[in-house]
Order: sequence, then C-alpha cells, then structure tokens
Amino acid sequence: MEEFRKRQISFLLQLVGVTLVVFGIHAYLLSHFAKEINFFFPLWQIYLFHVLITTVLYSTINYRFSNGKKDIFNLFMVLTFLKMILAIIFLLPLLLSEFENKQPDVFNFFIPYFLYLFFEVFALTRFLQKQ
Repeated sequence: MEEFRKRQISFLLQLVGVTLVVFGIHAYLLSHFAKEINFFFPLWQIYLFHVLITTVLYSTINYRFSNGKKDIFNLFMVLTFLKMILAIIFLLPLLLSEFENKQPDVFNFFIPYFLYLFFEVFALTRFLQKQ
C-alpha cells in the first residue's frame, strides 16, 4: 500500500500543477481572444470535471495495480470509454439547449479533454515502465 500512496500523491501533485498551468493559459487566451463570446459552461466547471474524472481513472488503475492485478489494459480501456460517456453527459445540457453558438463551448471542453487524456496515458505509462 505504500507504493500506492507514493504514486497517488505524486500523481495528484503533478495533476494540480498541470491543471494550474493549462487553466491559466486557457483563461488567458479566452480573456484576450474571446472577450465577446458568451460561453454556456464556465471554464472552472470544465476543469473541475476533467480533474475529477482523471483522478478517479488514475486512482482506480493505481489501486488495482497495487493489489496485484498487473493486467490493467482492459480496465484502462473500459474506464476511458466510461470517461467518453461522462463527457457526452456533461455536454448534454449544451447540446440540447437553444444556445446559439455551441462550437466554442465544445472546443473549450475537448481541448482540455485530450490534454488530460494525454496526461493520464503518460502518467500510467511512466509508472508501468518502472515495474
């Protein structure tokens, strides 16, 4: 369990760092290049969703790996598929609304989505290579 805890704390610190940097850049770009656009979702809600989902996905895989389940590829694929479904559910109010311009909100959501997905894969690959 000590290995689980060390990996988890390391991951959470890295996740907070990545989130602060990416959120800061994203907010800066929106404040300079998208002042006139009204967004359906506030930026903090999008990042909160990504941080929570990424934390749950990594923690689940880390826990299973720490308990002796070395074959985690199928678990990763199932959790990634679940993450996609949750992303669609998150965007459903926007997609079903009468909101005029939905494209900026979709881009606002999916650019961090893929950055967090890359971060998850990177973090999982790094700890699996150490084994």
